[in-house]
Order: sequence, then structure tokens, then C-alpha cells
Amino acid sequence: MCPGTYDPVTIGHLDIIRRAANVFEQVVVGVVNQPVRKQQPVFSAEERVAFIQAETQKLPNVQVKAFDTLLVDFAREHGARAIVKGLRAISDFEYEFEMNQLNRKMAPDIESIYMMSSPQYSFLSSSGVKELAMFGGDLTDLVPPAVATRLEEALQRRRN
Repeated sequence: MCPGTYDPVTIGHLDIIRRAANVFEQVVVGVVNQPVRKQQPVFSAEERVAFIQAETQKLPNVQVKAFDTLLVDFAREHGARAIVKGLRAISDFEYEFEMNQLNRKMAPDIESIYMMSSPQYSFLSSSGVKELAMFGGDLTDLVPPAVATRLEEALQRRRN
């Protein structure tokens, strides 16, 4: 299970998903429908699922699904034995450590596994990409081209 809001999905997210697909027989990418700790998403859950499906279509062992339940319940529903997350920095670790402890309390049978981000993506975040897009920054090599186009359109509408 690779959960996240993916708003928008970045090349860094896709790197973690591909690497997880190389390690695990089956990977479910769980797109959080209603994020609790973040602002309202730019894209609907359906759009985020579609973006990831388009980018992972050549990975036969990857499924993409939206969810709006507890992560551990979603993981159990899909028979997942591990939750895979990417870590970029100490700030990620602090948040993920807390989430791991809560998940472990609710579901000690599901392991949390952390992959260090590839060095070229260690600075990359969805919020940073949205900020760049808001001010007309170049999104090349940060998100897939279709995501860049839609993000620029969506943020342009919000500015007007």
C-alpha cells in the first residue's frame, strides 16, 4: 500500500511507487479522498487517480484506488501487509513516526516501510509544486506533463 494525497502527483511520488512495485508482488496506490491535515485539494480524487493510472499503466502489479477511511482499514480491505511511504527529510520522519505509532496500535499486523527519496527528488513536494505553479514557475521534471498542464489551468482559475 502506497498511500498519499498526491495533490498533485510528483515525479518523486512516482519514483517511490515504481520502486515499491519492484519490491512487492502487488502494490495498491491509495489516494486519500479527504485529507485531514492539509488544505482542500486542487484536484478531485478521481483526477488524482487518473493521473497516477496514466503514469503507472506499464506496471501490471500496480492498482490505484481512492479511499476515505482509516488507512489501516483500507490496507486490510485490500490484503496489504505493508504501508510504504517515502521520506525526504527529518520533518517527514517526525510526522511519519507519529502516524506509524498510531497505525501500529490499530493494526500491529501491518508493517510500515519507509523508502528514502532518490537524491534528485529529496526537495520535491506537492505543496512546493503548487506554489511554483501559482507563480508561473517551470514544472518540467517535477510532475508529469499532463499534470503540469491541468495544475496550471486549475490555479489560473483560482487566481481569476
